[in-house]
Amino acid sequence: MEKEVNPHFEDFLFDWDQKFQFLVGGYGSSKSYHIALKLILKLLDEKRTALVIREVYDTHRDSTFSLFEEIVNDLGLDHVILCRTSPLMLKFHNGSRIIFKGLDKPAKLKSINNISIIWIEECSEVKYEGFKELLGRLRHPTLQLHMILSTNPVGQDNWTYRHFFKDDQNNRFILDDERLYKERTIAINDTYYHHSTAEDNLFLPVSYIKQLDELKEYDPDLYRIARKGHFGINGIRVLPQFEVQPHEDVMLAISNINRPLLRAGMDFGFVDSYNALIRLAVDHEKKYLYIYWEYYDRGKTDDVTVEDLKEFIETKELIKADNEQKTIAYFRKMGYNMVAAHKFQGSRLQYTKKIKRFKKIICSDSCKNTIYELQPLTYKTDKRGNIIEDEFQIDPHTFSAIWYALDDYEVTDLKEQPKERTRPNRDRRSMRRL
Repeated sequence: MEKEVNPHFEDFLFDWDQKFQFLVGGYGSSKSYHIALKLILKLLDEKRTALVIREVYDTHRDSTFSLFEEIVNDLGLDHVILCRTSPLMLKFHNGSRIIFKGLDKPAKLKSINNISIIWIEECSEVKYEGFKELLGRLRHPTLQLHMILSTNPVGQDNWTYRHFFKDDQNNRFILDDERLYKERTIAINDTYYHHSTAEDNLFLPVSYIKQLDELKEYDPDLYRIARKGHFGINGIRVLPQFEVQPHEDVMLAISNINRPLLRAGMDFGFVDSYNALIRLAVDHEKKYLYIYWEYYDRGKTDDVTVEDLKEFIETKELIKADNEQKTIAYFRKMGYNMVAAHKFQGSRLQYTKKIKRFKKIICSDSCKNTIYELQPLTYKTDKRGNIIEDEFQIDPHTFSAIWYALDDYEVTDLKEQPKERTRPNRDRRSMRRL
């Protein structure tokens, strides 16, 4: 049997050395096609049961299942591989099977046994809890286990990036994605990485690649994903002036500010949201905002949080907090200098605009959660793609804490700067006499 394949995927087709195989790339790179071909070749050679997963089961028929059907017919294997449509399944003459399931119907996963290979297509659409659940379904008494994950790159806040590359929030580093873009294939520990773009698919028409190139002119985010196959920040950043510097450099810069404005702000949380307390400093002359200390935790009752933050009782620092009077009253009773920030109709938008007026927002590299929330923070958009100026893709608790800390501080907007005053009339008269 002979089959023409794209050279960039040739080694991948027969490489089963690692447990995990993570394929990421741009549109039309042929990664899904070669994964399907790889599975067919493996299951023809060994009796196995493979599970193909998408977030929604109904999307299989016109995507993954259709791809397997195409390959079976193209290779003339329909006499040894039966493609069943109800339920979706491939049955091999040697007893191998490929089963299709969706995570929108998780109960149906429980009845499947002896799964030795799982392919998660468009894995970035699957929730992290679903990925962990599937790891538990990957088991066989004798066969080597494998999980293949494929996706177009999305935002760096997606679990696929945090799990397989970098997770700054938990100080976890596996691989710099920029290295993958250069080397194209890398094996690290028990994971094989593969990067591809449209150029790797020699069967693509030139017109399709040209269409992808045109994205650069009107949709740079989609161009990065579809054409370059790179992870990044999707959407319009709320704080493009946000940058991270070493903690020592940040503290030195603060010490050199002429009469710095030092503030602390707190956003309350418990189960689903976080208690976030931020210390910051303002260089009013330069219009720089420095963030140099954070507290970020959840699931703790107020008495435990009070104990965590008791240094604020000793320093008597003023904390401006979210307007939860009962919580503030308890903190004050325990000796905290805490007051409620002024919240009003439209305050989210006004607070956001205020923070955006800083020329620079410089964050200490010790504030991991602040970096995690604010560096990639983007606006939500409406159905027409227009940004919603007071809504974001995540709930940034550290941003709220900064809002409250600067409750009564105003950053001068350049558009509001008074014009340079002209000389008084008497000066002009004296000039004429000269």
